[in-house]
Amino acid sequence: MTQTIAILNQKGGVGKTTTTINVATCLQKSGNSVLIIDLDPQGNATSGIGLEKGDYTQTTYSVITGGGSLVDAIAEVPRLGIGIVPANASLAAAETDLASELMRESKLKEALTGLTYDYILIDCPPALGLLTINALTAANWVLIPVQTEYYAMEGLSQLLAVVQRIRAGLNPDLELLGVVATMYDSRTSLSGQVLEEMKKHFGDKVFEAVIPRNVRLAEAPSHGKTILEHDKWSKGARSYKQLAREIEKRLQ
Repeated sequence: MTQTIAILNQKGGVGKTTTTINVATCLQKSGNSVLIIDLDPQGNATSGIGLEKGDYTQTTYSVITGGGSLVDAIAEVPRLGIGIVPANASLAAAETDLASELMRESKLKEALTGLTYDYILIDCPPALGLLTINALTAANWVLIPVQTEYYAMEGLSQLLAVVQRIRAGLNPDLELLGVVATMYDSRTSLSGQVLEEMKKHFGDKVFEAVIPRNVRLAEAPSHGKTILEHDKWSKGARSYKQLAREIEKRLQ
């Protein structure tokens, strides 16, 4: 059975894309077939694995607005052994274009029907609009990266309320897979306090893997590389390997 995971937080800059591409790579390394859906108009997952956003006419936008099939839009990345449905700025128009469509919340779910990957990871935009609702309607699981900094918990109750509404109506099978602490700085007491706060709120839903604030991790996307390619011995790489193992364990 395909496990479809929406990686989501309406705050920008919390490590959603970094988590998506690095977890995808780690899952592939342990023998899984993996597809990334870039559902963010910024297209950072696309450029983050070294693809040129402007090179593609078949994108997430064409898929969810009915301009092409998802299978045709998959760009294979042979060096990583994964596929991605790329995104670019055209995706920003999708919410307007779908506004008058019937079943507009289920366009992505329809497009994913019949795919046989072990894992599909959806990199969501930093907003709780129609694109994110499409991701939540299509997914089995939600993974929330939370930056261990001031105001980190702010907005999470709103996000969880949206997840609950989707469960109540469009997708009763949707579950919280877990919450992962990102940009953790062991030199500051604030990071530790935020992590404790997360554990208080989410209990065993908080992953043991903690993603550190790590220079090598921050550099990797600018080279169009995953952390396993850029520096597989770095703290960031070790953390993402641990997170991928925990995800597999929770879903077995």
